[in-house]
Amino acid sequence: MTLRTLSSTAAAAVLALGLAACGSDGGETTDSGAALIKAGTLTVCSDVPYPPFEDFDKNSETGFKGFDIDIVSEVAERLDLEIEIKDSSFDALQSGLALNSGQCDLAASAMTINDDRKKNLDFSDGYYDSAQSLLVPAGSKITGIDDLDGVKVGVQQGTTGKDYAEENAKGAELITFPSDAEMFAAIKAGQVDALLQDLPVNLDHVKAGGYEIVEEYSTEEEYGLAMKKGNTALVEDVNGALEEMRDDGAYDELYDKYFAVK
Repeated sequence: MTLRTLSSTAAAAVLALGLAACGSDGGETTDSGAALIKAGTLTVCSDVPYPPFEDFDKNSETGFKGFDIDIVSEVAERLDLEIEIKDSSFDALQSGLALNSGQCDLAASAMTINDDRKKNLDFSDGYYDSAQSLLVPAGSKITGIDDLDGVKVGVQQGTTGKDYAEENAKGAELITFPSDAEMFAAIKAGQVDALLQDLPVNLDHVKAGGYEIVEEYSTEEEYGLAMKKGNTALVEDVNGALEEMRDDGAYDELYDKYFAVK
């Protein structure tokens, strides 16, 4: 079961941000000292599509939609910044390549906080608790992870779902894909027999019809917004905005928009 939680260790108050002069390294900085790659703009990278967290939307102002998109849009507004969303591969995000090379200020992509990623990235406080799950076509003989010996299972490169499958899906033939879009296309085409990945994303596939989740795995995963290593001021600003959202009910409204049981 997905839990709606935010860490209580967020910064006490959000610092008011405004456009400041260029820093000594040539990058733009805010009044709080947070480094930005573009003046007055929070540039966000996300691996799209990955509904319900991020997806394309030609009718929206940013060109994207989803829970993560709404969260970072609200954060940017509270920091008096414009927002720009860029599509990026998840592997480039979780490895730190996209952020540390200056492609974006922040990664919002249903990214689990873990010690390995902390070596290359700084994270906000957690904004979403998740779990792993096993998706199969409706009527499949697969009833759980113990039935995956010799079975082709789709996983996504660089994810905790892949890590979980490697550790627990004994005998499975793991087929790695760059994104959920390719994974779901593969199971629809019969190229794989199951998908092991984050529960909310598999739940979104169940809504499409013809698929079911046969097992869920409690992994105590917490998603965080990732930033360039050492950009402590931006981490504190983002944490402050998240804390404000939690306190004034804005976070609950966004959560219920995507995850409330109807």
